[in-house]
Amino acid sequence: MKIFFTTLVSFLVYQMAYAQDITLALWPEGKVPNFQKTDEVEKSESTDIVRISKVQSPEIAVFLPSKKNSTGQAVIICPGGGYAYLSYNWEGTDVAKLLNAKGITAIVLKYRLPNSKSNITPNLSPLLDAKRAMRITRANADKWGIKKNSIGIMGFSAGGHLASTLATHFDDGNRNSKDSIEQQSSRPDFAVLVYPVISMDKKITHMGSHNNLIGENADPALTNLYSNELQVTKQTPPTFLLHATDDKSVPVENSLRFYQALKDNGVAVEMHIFPTGGHGFGLALGKRALESWTDLLVTWMRGLNK
Repeated sequence: MKIFFTTLVSFLVYQMAYAQDITLALWPEGKVPNFQKTDEVEKSESTDIVRISKVQSPEIAVFLPSKKNSTGQAVIICPGGGYAYLSYNWEGTDVAKLLNAKGITAIVLKYRLPNSKSNITPNLSPLLDAKRAMRITRANADKWGIKKNSIGIMGFSAGGHLASTLATHFDDGNRNSKDSIEQQSSRPDFAVLVYPVISMDKKITHMGSHNNLIGENADPALTNLYSNELQVTKQTPPTFLLHATDDKSVPVENSLRFYQALKDNGVAVEMHIFPTGGHGFGLALGKRALESWTDLLVTWMRGLNK
């Protein structure tokens, strides 16, 4: 029994010392902004992929590479799902594990969705959560072996809209806040946008994302605010864009418009447009040339460190 107990304790110590995943709530209990208590319950479905909807407890899952492999870079990943649900493993944890293998710290963001009745103002919650995730990552940079100026945002589809929103709507933090996390800047050092929704222009937007975020008949000012190609400035971070020409859900014009806005503002941008691939291809495993996109991304990210 004594040998068993000693072995068990040793195993638990090992697990604690070498555990790869850290899960953290974004906000202190009872202090989630733009939130009202309802009878709504968070839902998770596992079929072909894990889909999470009606998010009530926004959080981040942190995946750390081994210290020996670490590049010092980190990416916060925003899964897509039309602002109706999160494709949590397909465009989240699966991607995080691949990035880990390349020495990159990956943080998967479980953000609140605007179609949840727990929101006070529906369109505000996703960006509030993305900003908070960036601030928490910066605040923990030393602990997690991250360079404070090498933290990016990554998003797929509607998650790409959220990532591009953070890349164009960031702030420097509140230096007077009593919360040290809120003192951190929410500006990403780079952005990775994969078949992203960029614009709320009905000519090219994804209408499901549009309607869930700002409503079917949105005020023109709100449409303009969340059309992120119109919000690019010289302070927008370097960006990597990926899209397929035959995307029937989110037209490639979303990436093209964002590319042009970045170019016009002198922001470094790399874009890869593949002829086929459709929408929602994730890591594109088994999709021939398209599968190389993650290698293209890692090469681009390594160049940012120079």
